[in-house]
Amino acid sequence: MGAPAAGPPDAPFLRVAIAGLGLIGGSIALAARRRWPGITIVGVDRPAVVAEADARHLVDRASINLGAMDEADLVILAAPVFANVELLSQLSRAISHTAIVTDTGSTKRAIAAAAAGLPDRLIFAGGHPMAGGADGGLSAARADLFDGRPWLLATADIPAAAGKRLMAFVEGLGARPVAVDAETHDRVLAYVSHLPQLAASALMDVVGAGVGEPGLAWSGRGLADTTRLAASEATIWRDIVSSNRDNVGEALDALIAALQALRGDLDSGAELERIFTSAARWRAALTVRTG
Repeated sequence: MGAPAAGPPDAPFLRVAIAGLGLIGGSIALAARRRWPGITIVGVDRPAVVAEADARHLVDRASINLGAMDEADLVILAAPVFANVELLSQLSRAISHTAIVTDTGSTKRAIAAAAAGLPDRLIFAGGHPMAGGADGGLSAARADLFDGRPWLLATADIPAAAGKRLMAFVEGLGARPVAVDAETHDRVLAYVSHLPQLAASALMDVVGAGVGEPGLAWSGRGLADTTRLAASEATIWRDIVSSNRDNVGEALDALIAALQALRGDLDSGAELERIFTSAARWRAALTVRTG
């Protein structure tokens, strides 16, 4: 990559490497370029994605080899959960100097455990931007994807200066950094993210099998709004569910119990009223935080 160019004086990192140029990785590149036009950005991915990144001038250098990231002072793993774990195992050979490493995966305990084997020169803090879109892939990447969104960071166990730089980078992308530990992250996300995905997909499967395409033509906006997540790809979610199966299992058990309570009380409606009343209260709290 040659001698480092002079970057913006407020840039927390001058050389950023991103492994995985999908929706999240590509959006990080665009948001970083928007905030700090003078920094160097390297992207690593499959040949077809690298070609697209080159064509869009998304990064300064695109490669299929992790060795291209060697001079980066921030390395971001933006692949699916277990792919990030595998990439992490290769970093000690690809990165020869001190660097901060983070990821964007939807669970944190698996990669935190893997990071325990990194050499001291690689400082790891798990991360999870709470942002996404209906479409995935590099073509859907956009610079404003993280604007105003929480970005969860497990920075408690890294040097304070490194954590401060990482939070400054996240803020520069437009997000709101939130400190969290891996255990808390995985339990909370099982309820607020992983369970809704599984419930929406299961609901759409049951409804579609029950009424077929002719019946779906009769549906209102409610079904479409409730099952928006059902368009998600299963491949990514296999990793998420597998790496958080204890917490996801707990959340599924709680949902199943609520549905069974409704099933057992269809005549009186007492359980229905209780659940609807409670749900309306929690929904109002959700609207205050996300509206």
